[in-house]
Amino acid sequence: MLFDTVPVQSARGAILAHGVHAGAKLLRKGRVLSEEDVTLMVQSGIAQVTVARLGDDDMPEDEAAARIAARLGGDNIRIAAAFTGRANLYARVDGVFVVDAARVNAVNAIDESVTLATLAPYTPVKAGQMLATVKIIPFAAPSSAIARAEGALAVSPLQVAAYRPREAALISTSLPGMKPSLLDKNRTAIETRLKSVGSSLTFERRVAHEIAPLANALSRAKDAGCDPVLVFGASAITDRRDVIPAAIEAAGGTIEHFGMPVDPGNLFLIGKLGGTTVIGLPGCARSPKLNGFDFALWRLAAGLPVGRAEIAAMGVGGLLIEIPTRPQPRDEPLNEAPRAPRIAAVVLAAGMSSRMGSNKLMAELNGKPLVRHAVEAALGSAAQPVIAVTGNEEAKIKAALSGLDVSFISNPDFAKGLSTSLKAGIAAVPAICDGAVVLLGDMPGVSAVLIDKLIASFDPGEGRAICVATRNGKHGNPVLWARRFFEEIASIEGDVGAKALIGTYGELVREVEAGNDAPLIDIDTPEALAAYRAR
Repeated sequence: MLFDTVPVQSARGAILAHGVHAGAKLLRKGRVLSEEDVTLMVQSGIAQVTVARLGDDDMPEDEAAARIAARLGGDNIRIAAAFTGRANLYARVDGVFVVDAARVNAVNAIDESVTLATLAPYTPVKAGQMLATVKIIPFAAPSSAIARAEGALAVSPLQVAAYRPREAALISTSLPGMKPSLLDKNRTAIETRLKSVGSSLTFERRVAHEIAPLANALSRAKDAGCDPVLVFGASAITDRRDVIPAAIEAAGGTIEHFGMPVDPGNLFLIGKLGGTTVIGLPGCARSPKLNGFDFALWRLAAGLPVGRAEIAAMGVGGLLIEIPTRPQPRDEPLNEAPRAPRIAAVVLAAGMSSRMGSNKLMAELNGKPLVRHAVEAALGSAAQPVIAVTGNEEAKIKAALSGLDVSFISNPDFAKGLSTSLKAGIAAVPAICDGAVVLLGDMPGVSAVLIDKLIASFDPGEGRAICVATRNGKHGNPVLWARRFFEEIASIEGDVGAKALIGTYGELVREVEAGNDAPLIDIDTPEALAAYRAR
């Protein structure tokens, strides 16, 4: 890649190396400079600018990131669109993240421009949580390095092992004088943990802390089809010949491993009774705080092996106990794990079509109504849910969208202008959503890929709270709005959208180049429709 400071007039087509304020507009680093950008800089009195140009072997950052990310996907992993040289990967399901560290290290050793960062191995994850990110550090990477990375990723090193619903048993032993409330606490703690991994407690017994009654209860739990069988002892297991391991053997089972290099959680025991896993629980499993039992439960619930070798390998990262340099960490609330933004799609489909002569959204294009193109693009993207705002000829619009997973919001004030439909749609966005991408129903060229690029660029924490689809620097649609703007959108009046807010909050705007004219083309007249059909 070649960096140079050049006269502004010769910078067209180059990559802007540093952000530049041209009049009231901020041109951000990484932007491919258009003729309009050059003109704006000249008009602003800027004489020189530092730019980068790709060499013969260079691959643009988004293409490079997307190609590497494509090798990392799987049934339970979603790949977001690449943006600013970054492609994030997210879990599609709740489960356990499994990573081949050697393969990841091999990718990171190929070239300094190519980086792959992941969560730690065996991290429990929720659907939508970020698992990994591919980042191309400069504006491009050597094509040869990307090819080598793809070769190193012939098999993806990433996996999410989904939780599999299990029916578990709990057996608690007691000694004379033990309070029933302690055994109730056992059940509550275990039920909470099982629920977190998609499983349930279907069998419970409370017996004396003696070998014979415990062995009998273990056999009954096994015969009931429960797996795993969890045993809370009235006293901690201290030896392989203690009551709980002895009862497992008395029932016909075997002890696989006693002890665990995780603290708290050292006094952990795992055995087998036929094909059923039996676990002797450490006392810390009564606490809601993270402990060694959680390490084992996550893997069991995800169908991953938990044997002697796996337990022995838990020591690295297994120090969970509070220490002076990290006071009471398990008493502090955990920050929410990075996750994919929750973005709704609002398709405006309520207008009067006054320049068309009839409802343009019902016009046929490639065998289906115009409005269906926009809604199907939204449904094919990462946006969820998809909301269609109806008004004019509502019944026809709903019929045109039959069979699609879309929610309908009726706007009785549609005749008062575009703002009424925009407000109705934004008001219907679920509270859980971080923002909404607004589409016009008469823009058939907008694709799911473009919508995903907008979502990938969205990061309010980094100052990207309004994401606008553009073509060569010209703003168009769709536009993705962070929830923080919903209240101001609700105050807009007349036959206008929310474009005025883009000027007001220019520092929070991120332009997303579409690569084609789709953001600028809407169908308002019969002539426009005919021209589009002829393309």
